[in-house]
Parts: sequence; C-alpha cells; structure tokens
Amino acid sequence: MAGGKAKRGIPSKVDDFNAWYPFIVEAAELVDKRYPIKGMDVWRPYGWKAMKMIDSLTHKEMERTDHDEVNFPLLIPENLLEKENALVARLKRAREEGVDPDELRDHVEEGGFKKEVYWVKHAGENDLDIPMFLRPTSETAMYTMFPLWIRSHKDLPLKVYQMVNTFRYETKQTRSFIRVREIHFFEAHTAHKDEDCASRQIGQDLEIVDNIMHELCLPVIKAKRPIWDTFPGAWYTIGIDAIMPNGRTLQVASCHHYRDQWAKAFDLTYENLEAEQEYCHQTTYGMSERLLGAIVGMHGDDNGLIMPPSIAPYQIVICPLIRKNSEVDTISKSREIASILRNSGLRVKVDERDIHAGQKYFDWEIKGVPLRLDIGPRDIENKSVYAALRTGGKRPLTMENIVENCTEVLSEISEVLRLRASEHCNNIIQTITDLNSIEDGKIYEMAFDGTDSHAETIERTTGLSFLGDATEPYAEERKCFMSGKPTTRKVLLSKSY
Repeated sequence: MAGGKAKRGIPSKVDDFNAWYPFIVEAAELVDKRYPIKGMDVWRPYGWKAMKMIDSLTHKEMERTDHDEVNFPLLIPENLLEKENALVARLKRAREEGVDPDELRDHVEEGGFKKEVYWVKHAGENDLDIPMFLRPTSETAMYTMFPLWIRSHKDLPLKVYQMVNTFRYETKQTRSFIRVREIHFFEAHTAHKDEDCASRQIGQDLEIVDNIMHELCLPVIKAKRPIWDTFPGAWYTIGIDAIMPNGRTLQVASCHHYRDQWAKAFDLTYENLEAEQEYCHQTTYGMSERLLGAIVGMHGDDNGLIMPPSIAPYQIVICPLIRKNSEVDTISKSREIASILRNSGLRVKVDERDIHAGQKYFDWEIKGVPLRLDIGPRDIENKSVYAALRTGGKRPLTMENIVENCTEVLSEISEVLRLRASEHCNNIIQTITDLNSIEDGKIYEMAFDGTDSHAETIERTTGLSFLGDATEPYAEERKCFMSGKPTTRKVLLSKSY
C-alpha cells in the first residue's frame, strides 16, 4: 500500500520516498530542522562528520591536481553584484540574438543572483554607504582579486578552491541537503592562458568527479546542458546528476567553461611570451551538500541509512555483549580490538552503553554504520568477533587478523553499494520510443539532432526536461527521434529536483 509503514515506524522508502527521506535525515541525527529560519538546518555531530569526510575526499583531489585552498570574505559589496548582473544580462542577450557578446554594451536588465541574495544594509545603528550581500557564489569576489595576482604567463594556471557557506533565498519548498537557503559549498576557480588549457581543466574536473563518485558509490549522469539551461556567463555548462530512488535527477555538481568572457568584464589579463596582453580563459567547478542528500537517497533502506565506508563517520561500531554475573570483561576486549583497528586508520566506535543490545543495533542500523562487530564471552573464548554487514549478512571474523578481515569486509560493502546503485540506474534509464507513453520514475535517452522547437515539443509532450547531451555519445549513428537525421548525439531527459 502506498504510504505504508515499514517496521519500527519508518516510512517505506519504496512506497513513500517523500515521507521516508525527511524522516531518515532527522532520525539518523544528520541535521535538526527546527532552527527558526526556514531552509537553514543545524548540522548535528554525526551529519557534520559525514559531510567533513566527503570534504576530505575533495581536499585530496584538489591537492593531487595542484589546486590551492583560499578563503574569501562572506560579504560582497553591491557594486560587484551590479557588475556581474550587467555581464550576465549582456551574455544572455547575445546568446538570444545570436551575436558576439563583444558587440553589445552592458545591459541594465537584472540578471545573475540579484533576486536571490540576502542583503546587509546596516552596521549597528549606521547605514552602510555601499550595501553588501551574503555570497551566493564567489565569481565576483574572486575575479576582483585575480587581476592583482596574475601579471604574466608565469602566474598561470591559477587554480584555487574554497569550502564555504553560500546563501540563496530559495522560495520553493525546502528539503534538507537538496534545497536549502544556507548551502555548504565547494567551488574551484581557475584561470588559464587560452581556451585549450581551460578545456583540459574541464577534462580534469570530470576525472575528479569520477574519483569522488567512486568513493561515494554513486553512479552519475554527466551531460552538457542545453543552451537554454547553460549559465548565461558560461560558454558551456556540464551538469553532474545523481539519480534518486524515485527516478528524479539531483544535480550534485557542475563545471562551467567561461572562455574569456568574465576576464573581459574584470580586466583579467596576462603578459604572454611576446610581451603582449591577453585575456585569461576561466573555469569553475562546484559541488554542494547535495552529495550527502544523494547518498541518503540512493543507499538507504527501510531500516535507515547505509553509509559508504569511505565517508562513514564510523566505519565500524563494536558492541560488547554485557552478561550479568559474567567474569569475562567484554568491554576491555572491545576497547583492545578498537585500538588495533584505529591504529590501522579505521574509524571505530565502541558502544559501551548499558542498554539492551537490540536498542544498540537499532541506533547504529538507522545511522548506517557499515560494519557492526559483536563481542560476547563466547566470542572471546573462540578468539573471534561476530560481524553484521549493513548491506546484509553475518559471519564470524578471527581476532588474529582483525584488521585484514575488517578491511576486506568494508571493501565488499562498497562493491555491493556500487552494484546496487548501478543496477538501479540501469533499470531507470530507458530509450524513448513514444512521446505519449512516458512512465513516471524513469529517465529517458534518445538520439537527437533536432531544433529548439523540437526540444520544446518533447518537453511539453512528455513533462520531462532536457538534461542535455551525454558526455559519452552513441558509438554509432542513429536516426534523430524528431528529424530522422543520422547523429551520434545522445540526449537525456528526466524530471529533476
């Protein structure tokens, strides 16, 4: 029955994902939504640890690819927003009119983030001469400083990143991690000598995406957004979408290739080898806390979360079985095993609470700890622990090789999550055959080389939106679904959050 309840009062994920998701987010103590500002949740310790583990994966990738971390101020003066709005409006109009943006003057039309920002107009009892706003993203702040840092070709490429909170006045229904007003945000910004170098950076960004998503056990769709869904300040945008259980896509990351459009607006030039001034070419790559929302949605079940081992706050929880009148000290043995595992680099929690074992199991199951080890008097006698995998299955593990045994099991859990997620995606993505026979909860692909008018017809008829061109086209030409022309373009359509 739709909207039914699974055991222990948890809504059914399959029957009512819209009820299951917010229930699990709070029951697993990721966030508390009761803070008195809509869309600004309080991160609880367990949720913040999970987010910081995701951040650590990103930090490693940034270090590997020679990005340097920065931290820009939260406040941005209004005149920089006006500069961005003028640029965005001009680029948008150039695209609509099919002309070179350099042929147009800046336009007074509002664009960019102006309608979404939070304003700061007073300091104590004093009105500010120049109002400020909380950053919705950091192009304007960073690109004001880049010309001070870049003088010659020797200063390129410039590759920086930061992890900060951004603020956007979201008017739609808020949902933890998926649609919020205060966003935990990662953004990388780069400047290069020419278009080819910037394009190679986009390729590296997509490689970073693959590495991070592998650790999160999340298959994703990478698609070059259609022209009408490309950020007006970008030459092109590549969106990275996770697939949620209900068949909707959730954009968790994006890459923008700006060419030299922002550089011209911010006078970002460098001296080349011929001692001539040239404009830089720029890119951005961003991700947000939506990654954690995708993990919750993709991997959880009717018993709670299932955390991928690479980002689980605790990869292993040890539950000593406390028997009354027993002479065997299961707590001491549990601490000893935990110390061995921690020294090997694993994240371990010993649950020493004097409560019924079933309550402990419930608490850690709903939090999605990948591996639980039970240690009772008989286990100590047999020199083993009893392992329960959050993905299913139980088995004894010898204490003698406990690090190797646990590492192997955690790797097995990761592979199970990847396999489940891939099977889910394969079942959801289908080839479109009839515009009037669209099934809810499915994502569709098609060969498409038609016009914008064709695209509008498809969206209106199906109720789906164009995600854009898949980054991996068809291996051989197929007939366009609308025009009949042969093409290798693979276009993806879905309903999105």
